[in-house]
Amino acid sequence: MAIVFFFYLFSIVAIASAVLVVTARNPVHSVLFLILCFFNAAGLFVLLGAEFLAMILVVVYVGAVAVLFLFVVMMLDVDFEELRKGMMNYLPYGAVIGFILLVELILLFGTWNLSPDLIAHVSAPQPDNITNTEAIGLVLYTKYVFWFQTSGLILLVAMIGAIVLTMRHKPNVKRQNIADQVARGPATSIEIREVKSGEGI
Repeated sequence: MAIVFFFYLFSIVAIASAVLVVTARNPVHSVLFLILCFFNAAGLFVLLGAEFLAMILVVVYVGAVAVLFLFVVMMLDVDFEELRKGMMNYLPYGAVIGFILLVELILLFGTWNLSPDLIAHVSAPQPDNITNTEAIGLVLYTKYVFWFQTSGLILLVAMIGAIVLTMRHKPNVKRQNIADQVARGPATSIEIREVKSGEGI
């Protein structure tokens, strides 16, 4: 009974916060509602026994992506009212696309059924003494270790490429140059000037 109660609680709050993400006028409030939605989705994963996915959702999405959105929105100070001008011109296109997606979802769920042979192809469950996280680690770091390392390398290259492409050097801003500082000598560091008595430099 408690599991059913928490399921409906997490589901209702997640759906309500997802709607508020789209309808909130303040973008900062939208990001905060997005974080609330992620927490409730993590609660649903815990109820399903997928504690690893719940932890990943909280650590990666709430701890990194959503907070990054929040800081970007707060620091850039984007004029969203200016961006919303002319948005009504695209409303008919959005309505058509939304209607097409709704029809596709109705057709999908209306014709979907569970295959009777599906149970026979389900892999054997893990023993009771192995947790969900440990089972994923045993598969990920043994059978799929090459693909896991390859995906990490691709993400590293993508991160470095994004930093290189977005980094801009402004011409009128003083920047620290370590090589010039190390190569400085007395001739470039100090200047000896004779100051006459009663006069300034």
